[in-house]
Amino acid sequence: MITLHDVTLTFPDGDRLITAVDRVTLRGENGVVTGITGPSGSGKSSILALAATLIRPDAGRVLIGDGADAIDAARLSRTEATALRRERIGIVFQQSNLLPSLTAREQLRVMAELGGGSRARRSAVRAQADELLEEVGLADHADRRPHQLSGGQRQRVAIARALVHDPDVLLVDEPTSALDQERGAEIMRLIARLTHERDTATLLVTHDLVHRDALDALVTVVDGRIARAPARVE
Repeated sequence: MITLHDVTLTFPDGDRLITAVDRVTLRGENGVVTGITGPSGSGKSSILALAATLIRPDAGRVLIGDGADAIDAARLSRTEATALRRERIGIVFQQSNLLPSLTAREQLRVMAELGGGSRARRSAVRAQADELLEEVGLADHADRRPHQLSGGQRQRVAIARALVHDPDVLLVDEPTSALDQERGAEIMRLIARLTHERDTATLLVTHDLVHRDALDALVTVVDGRIARAPARVE
């Protein structure tokens, strides 16, 4: 579970401050895909960056987990936030950002070496690589490099890579923006299936509501504020 509680984020703009996120409260439940939509520049990606601990809010809390065990990421140092991100948060960006020289399998296995960890943990991550590639339908493409994959296939590798540490939270930014409608629908269905099967709390930013049937809940952001509270998608 992830909870953004009364978070505010500002940026300097000359002599004044621009409020990108204005006292937003939002919860991502386990096993639920919560879509975040709104016009361009409304603050959607800033909310996702706060959830990812990539930036720190001016005020408010970013809680990873639930109850007494929840960690307030807004209070962590940069080193602590990096460790939390590595262990408990998976991120999928608009572009797949795959390393050109690595195969699909290696894209996942390299995550085992980032940040150290025990030998057993690194071994478990490496072993899970092939399982995840099979889950996203790319078992037969494990030895292919990015230039040998389609856009949809590259995005599938990116999703598998984000899940390789079995995170509590999955954050996805415009996963269909570079794909045609058919491939976009496939990616959205894949994210929904993996969220439900793995009981992950997923926040997904999208401007394209053609695929809203893959979402479990939807929240609308306008001018940095929640304009429409999360509602179940029928």
